[in-house]
Amino acid sequence: MVVDVPQLAEMSPDELDTLFGSSPAGEIPVGRTKGAVLVAPGTDIAWPAKRLIHFLAWRGKVFNPQQGDLLNLILPFGVRAVRAKVYKDASWLDQNETIVLDYSKTSRIAHKVRDEIREVSPGLYLGLVYWGRDRILHFTLTSTS
Repeated sequence: MVVDVPQLAEMSPDELDTLFGSSPAGEIPVGRTKGAVLVAPGTDIAWPAKRLIHFLAWRGKVFNPQQGDLLNLILPFGVRAVRAKVYKDASWLDQNETIVLDYSKTSRIAHKVRDEIREVSPGLYLGLVYWGRDRILHFTLTSTS
């Protein structure tokens, strides 16, 4: 099933989890990706909240697979900050292979954060964010390079 970001924003959290669980890890992205936080997916505020967060706070990530890391693009100008290690491992959701974005050893700000992503359509990744072991939200990354 091919999906896009607007379709993902319309899905419920349970539907997003099902899609994540049925998708392969895919390859680790290379270069710049455009990010979207899925706040209250499946509700009327999902799309406006996604746009506001993208404009003000988080714009995406820049992956460097050769070094096994990434930097987040934050603030309206896309400042590169908040490094994470990137590798494949078992997902905390279902124990199947996923791409892990691990901040535990690279960031004082986000040391409790672990993201997991899987490719749900060509160049489109669905992500889960964990704070400690608690899953707190979904996001998307779209390859741009």
